[in-house]
Amino acid sequence: MNSSTKQTSARTKAMLLGATCLATCLATQAQAQTPPPAAGAAVDEVVVTGFRRSLQEATLAKRDSTSIQDSIFAEDIGKFPDTNLAESLNRIPGVQLTREITGEGLNIAIRGLGTNFTKVLLNGNQIAVASSGRTDSQNQNREVDLDLFPTELFSRLDVNKTPVASMLEGGVSGTVNMRSARPFDNPGRQLNYSLQGAYNENSKKWSPRGALIASQTWDTNIGEIGILAGVAIARNKVETRGFETIGWTNATNITCAGCNTNGGNGFNIPGVVPANAGNGLTAGTVIDNAFLTGRNPGTTLQQLSDGLVPRLGRPSYSAGHRNRDSALVSIEYRPSENLSFYLDTLLGQSERKFQRLDVNWSVRNSNFMVPLNVKVDSNNVVTSGTFANSQFFLEYRPYDEDVDFFNVNPGASWQVNDWIKVDAQLNMSKSTFFREAPTVLINTPLNSGLTVTYDNTGGAFPTITSSADLNDPNLGWTYAGGRMNIQNERRVTKTKGAHLDTTFGDADTLSLKVGAAYDKARRSIIALDNSLAWQQAVCGGGGTFQPAPAPQPACNGQAGSAIPQSALASYLRPGPDGFITVDFKSFAQATNYDTFNDSAPFSSAAATSARSGIIVEDTVGGYAEFSGVSEFNDFKLRYNAGVRYVSTDQAITGPLTINNVTTFQTLKSRYDAYLPSFNASLQVRPDVVFRLAASRTLTRPNPSDMLPGTTFSDPSAQQASQGNANLTPYTSNNFDIGVEWYTGQEGYIGAVGFQKEIQGFTVQGNTTIPFSQLGIPFDALTALQQQAINNRGGPTAATVTVSQQVNAGGKLTIRGYELTWVQPLSFVLDGLGFTANYTRIYQSASGAGAPAVAIGVSPYTYNLTGYYEKGPGSIRLSWTYNDKQISSGPNQNSVPVAQLRTDARGQLDLSASYELGFLPTSPRITFDAINLTDEAQRQTFEYSNAAFTYYKPGRAFLIGIRGKF
Repeated sequence: MNSSTKQTSARTKAMLLGATCLATCLATQAQAQTPPPAAGAAVDEVVVTGFRRSLQEATLAKRDSTSIQDSIFAEDIGKFPDTNLAESLNRIPGVQLTREITGEGLNIAIRGLGTNFTKVLLNGNQIAVASSGRTDSQNQNREVDLDLFPTELFSRLDVNKTPVASMLEGGVSGTVNMRSARPFDNPGRQLNYSLQGAYNENSKKWSPRGALIASQTWDTNIGEIGILAGVAIARNKVETRGFETIGWTNATNITCAGCNTNGGNGFNIPGVVPANAGNGLTAGTVIDNAFLTGRNPGTTLQQLSDGLVPRLGRPSYSAGHRNRDSALVSIEYRPSENLSFYLDTLLGQSERKFQRLDVNWSVRNSNFMVPLNVKVDSNNVVTSGTFANSQFFLEYRPYDEDVDFFNVNPGASWQVNDWIKVDAQLNMSKSTFFREAPTVLINTPLNSGLTVTYDNTGGAFPTITSSADLNDPNLGWTYAGGRMNIQNERRVTKTKGAHLDTTFGDADTLSLKVGAAYDKARRSIIALDNSLAWQQAVCGGGGTFQPAPAPQPACNGQAGSAIPQSALASYLRPGPDGFITVDFKSFAQATNYDTFNDSAPFSSAAATSARSGIIVEDTVGGYAEFSGVSEFNDFKLRYNAGVRYVSTDQAITGPLTINNVTTFQTLKSRYDAYLPSFNASLQVRPDVVFRLAASRTLTRPNPSDMLPGTTFSDPSAQQASQGNANLTPYTSNNFDIGVEWYTGQEGYIGAVGFQKEIQGFTVQGNTTIPFSQLGIPFDALTALQQQAINNRGGPTAATVTVSQQVNAGGKLTIRGYELTWVQPLSFVLDGLGFTANYTRIYQSASGAGAPAVAIGVSPYTYNLTGYYEKGPGSIRLSWTYNDKQISSGPNQNSVPVAQLRTDARGQLDLSASYELGFLPTSPRITFDAINLTDEAQRQTFEYSNAAFTYYKPGRAFLIGIRGKF
């Protein structure tokens, strides 16, 4: 890891240590100063506690809100209903969860749109997290990874499904506000602690986690003062086994009527039988149509040409640790009942170290396999076969990732008089991410007689059986056809803002709220790649490295290599999952890896295809919002109507490489928007509320579509491709209607229907502009290109046809409904109850550019939770289900009909606790079980028996104790 990353981590650790010391001091003072109850003093009776209290507060907040929103409250300081913020949000109707392959919740989507359409706020302010999302994803968009935020340090989550004008814009589908804990949430002296041991069924290892939160408030001569400090630490040892394919494909060179018509065409069948093919084949025999039909009885040539097999079918293994340290310090000062100040500081650090192993059946781009006895189904998916003269390659990838996050937001609230209130807030956040990710890729020897027996007749994924022992370091593994990579990635996100709000009037009758906001967000992605230099040292014969366009030596382990072919086997070891691994510590030392890694130069793209670049957005906004409450004929009407105006200036910088010379190009743009909103709730009875809402929302365009990246595809500089900094935001016109019946205590029954009409989708388009508008220096072109431009009238007159993403006129309409039922069953058994919700989504598209459906959204989802909470005991069983979904657009791997699809999945979780009343302070022992039914994560390549990925995160069990003083 480079020095700047180490310095950032050191600063974060120092701040974490300081927060821990402050929490410990407050905890010690709380223990020492808490007086015992006075004799005969009255003790207030607590009606409900724990999970039921959380439900009751959420029900009250929903009933009293004017807009359509759902909330989740902490059961107590440091105790949320779930172990993960994303998991908690997943219980809300209309919310869907993206999970890491290890099972943890990561991102959320709301009401039929992808995760980038959800705006996530921290204490009402925008934030950005630099991490790159799910394993193998790019996360170049606007998602916020929620696994960095510990539940213990938050007191409330709000999911706003209909906006108000005073709310920050950016969430077409909805806005999530995460409210961190503050001292006056629970006045007085408080000390809360929790300690847990987590057991991962796959790794068969225990991992500790814990939290300490202390707070105290004082009533002094200068006003009320409160301080809260908390730390949360989690160690997580993980292990995931699975299966991956990187898509499916078929052969390209079978000649017959109707052959090769379904796309794909990812490999060739050899023209003659290769040497050492085995299986009774004679080397040199011509492989023609007669050979193929004779060796594959019952399968036609057309079926054989269209038969889909995995491009790189491979068992995968990932194991390591995902550690997280977080701290919160919150200070509140109230000089008077009309004036208050606060300062919230949240910081976190996550370290993720793990090794990824996979051994790939080399189908992609191959020209040496001979298919025998191949069978296909009605969809042309190969169900069984033998493939002579096959080859495998090992891909060894140790990952070392560090994420840091820091946020501070001071603010003040001043009730000037009975009819004027002023709120002011500042915010600043910074997040850094660095991934070190080398790759060692080596092959089994070609023409060695290796045969694959392929079986896809049942099960979650195909069985690919090698005739050779792939767990044998002495099998003859070779560099030939392999590669070495050093492909690192550094990300930095920064946000800052200032908000001023003034309310005129009485919030209980009629008020006008006006405000202004300034927000700035900056995100940079820098890819670093030293692959070719390291590869030359490892297996390319060594010597002085000459970068491209100089020719590169082959990776064959020839003389002069740091690890010659003859020594390669000594760096290999039997692996944990049936195939070899690499002794990377020794491998790195022998190849001077650290030096090459520390000196990795800039690259235009990372291993995940995330593109290097910087995007800066400056946004100025203002709004006016009327709110009122009216009563007539025993009806109570709450309403809110307003409009928000925003203007955004964008500066987007990306690398421009022409003639092997890299420069940086900055494109600028500006757009503005008016966003009206209206919300009304009508209480027709004390227990029945009707709701109506209409609004216009926006989500800013995908940054990766705007990065310049200009390239020419012809020698005369007439055809170019370029990002489009002038893309306009996605916008949506929204309409909602709902009703709720409150049945008592935490109970209510609710139904809401919604419609969204979204525009702003993009298509690849061509635009003709003068060369001078490309922003490219004329002298950066080749002499031939300069001459061609001059022949067309010079840089100001010559035109260029630019291919880029452009906004299309298409519209995606999403309609749906949500049903919710929260019901205590006290009439059956005191403390018994359940919650249930169901969401159904319908999608339709019209016009150019709009997708047929939004990617990554299930047509229906539901949640069921049964709970019992009475006296010292509490138990809760929750089932969450997401229907199958489409996860990509069509034409995957050049197969026109192929889309990636995600299987339906349900997850059963258990949470239980028991109060040990016979011990001082009555601590609770806790037990949590996650994914009790051991559900897997599975995606397919269009067809149900064509597995794309399959991961088995396994079960997890947490045993612990928590309490308070």
